[in-house]
Amino acid sequence: MSLVTVEVSDLVATVTLARPPVNALSADMMRELATVFTDLGTRTDAAVAILTAPGEKIFCAGADVNESDRRYVRRELLASESVRDLVDPGDVVRRCLFAISGGDLPVVAAVNGGALGAGAALVASCDIVIASQNAYLKLPEIDVGVLGGGRHVQRLVGAAMAREMMYSARSVDAAEMYRLGAASRVVAPADLMSTAHEVAAAIAAKSPIALRLAKQVMSRVESLPLEQGYQLEQDYTARVSRFEDSREARMAWLEKRPPHWTWR
Repeated sequence: MSLVTVEVSDLVATVTLARPPVNALSADMMRELATVFTDLGTRTDAAVAILTAPGEKIFCAGADVNESDRRYVRRELLASESVRDLVDPGDVVRRCLFAISGGDLPVVAAVNGGALGAGAALVASCDIVIASQNAYLKLPEIDVGVLGGGRHVQRLVGAAMAREMMYSARSVDAAEMYRLGAASRVVAPADLMSTAHEVAAAIAAKSPIALRLAKQVMSRVESLPLEQGYQLEQDYTARVSRFEDSREARMAWLEKRPPHWTWR
């Protein structure tokens, strides 16, 4: 991997965007992100991931605007691309985002600086958002002749605010992100990574099997009516209860001791 770095320690995978100066999402970078999150889901050394980027100004500037004309107008393919990219030029973006939102691990976004366009969609694809005071979301696509990101950002700020962001390209700062429920915490830039690791460590202490099933069911119930969603959660309760880790969770709680997870 050359555009994304991955470090795993104590069941926490830290995935860092590494395409300076603004981490614009090229097609190759999006493929790397999709590969990283898909691979993490097949392993047992990570139970949760943190997605972050260096610096304090820009977290991710979105899709590389220099590729838009190539991808959507001229339809020129890179050596790494296939007929699928020719027929469906948005496939690479969806695969990247859905490898995070539909992947196996809970993902904590540690956002320092601006998340623009597809960068905002990248943040919205994560399960939990920790924002520094420098963080902000923006959908500037209309200013550069493209569209996108609105449906993802609706999950963070609601439908009406996402429309305003899409139509006007206005930004939403960290304080407003917190007020709207888009960020669970807002911290000083110096405290961003320690806070993200604190949240990730608390998650990583849970059964890795239960975490995977919890992410599945939370994703599936999000758009369901209450009754159907709750019934599906009950079905998942029955599924997780069949595992030895479920029994271990109950016994550890009753015996007031730390649990020992066995992946069984």
